[in-house]
Amino acid sequence: MTATIDAATPLLCEVPSNPMPEGAQVGVIETQDKVRIRYATFPRKGTVSKGTVCLVQGRAEFIEKYFETIADFQKRGFAVATFDLRGQGGSARLIADARHGFVEHFDDYWTDLSSFHTQILLPECPPPFYLVGHSTGGLVGLLAATRDRLMFDRVFLTSPLVSLPGLPFGLKGAARIVRALRFAGLSRLPLRRPQDEPQSETRFPGNPLTGDKARYMRAVDILAARPDLEVRSPTLGWIGSSLDAMRQVNADDFSARLKIPVFICAAALDRVVDTAATEMLGLRMRNGHHVVIPGGRHELFMETDAIREQVFAAFDAFITEQAP
Repeated sequence: MTATIDAATPLLCEVPSNPMPEGAQVGVIETQDKVRIRYATFPRKGTVSKGTVCLVQGRAEFIEKYFETIADFQKRGFAVATFDLRGQGGSARLIADARHGFVEHFDDYWTDLSSFHTQILLPECPPPFYLVGHSTGGLVGLLAATRDRLMFDRVFLTSPLVSLPGLPFGLKGAARIVRALRFAGLSRLPLRRPQDEPQSETRFPGNPLTGDKARYMRAVDILAARPDLEVRSPTLGWIGSSLDAMRQVNADDFSARLKIPVFICAAALDRVVDTAATEMLGLRMRNGHHVVIPGGRHELFMETDAIREQVFAAFDAFITEQAP
């Protein structure tokens, strides 16, 4: 069942520093396992339709954060459809302390994506469909590209969550430790990290997300207006589920299982995900390409104009099948 609600309702938050793209329609769907997911669609601009971008966000993100990027896709002739992953943004929170990120199984995000594809993309949006995923959404996109070659024509990813930097025991060892803690009943325990503290003007210098202060502060403005959208620390449940998914992507045979062309933009200065691991995956891919953006931090769509131009140039070339 889909409940479509007019964009003037409080379900989407607009602030002066972050205007809403034209034509927004927002609503709620219920996934196959009965979780309520907030979504929004945005029509293309111009008379020529290039299809629909399905935007899958990173951990702790929300639709409003991508208003500028959505408008950029609209200008290129794409409709945009996006949703908040379960447990974050305006979608249903899964544990009592809604400030912390939690998911029982990483495949639950696949349930979100496939439900959204069936209920919104197919009946309401113009084909062809292109998945654009960032960070956690990038990991969702990689797994999706191995499962159903008919869902999307192409997959474009920025800073995908392929691995985490500085793991002392590697992915396998870290997954074992977290699995033991979850077995002990600690799945909902948050792992408090300095990088998960709320963004603020004083935290901008040296932040791991972006070198663009105006775009950094835009997220601060949104959460000041809608504090209910915020998610801080991940729980051990979220970390363990994500580590298991990362191990799948790092398996030797993973790249051979990709059924859809994939392009990865990695950030040279990323301290949130492991760029070296992303490069290794990119080199193994037979059905895709990768590039490392010099000077880029983790949130490439929220970066400076010069860096964003490189990301969109890669997107344009990949979608039109020209050499990136």
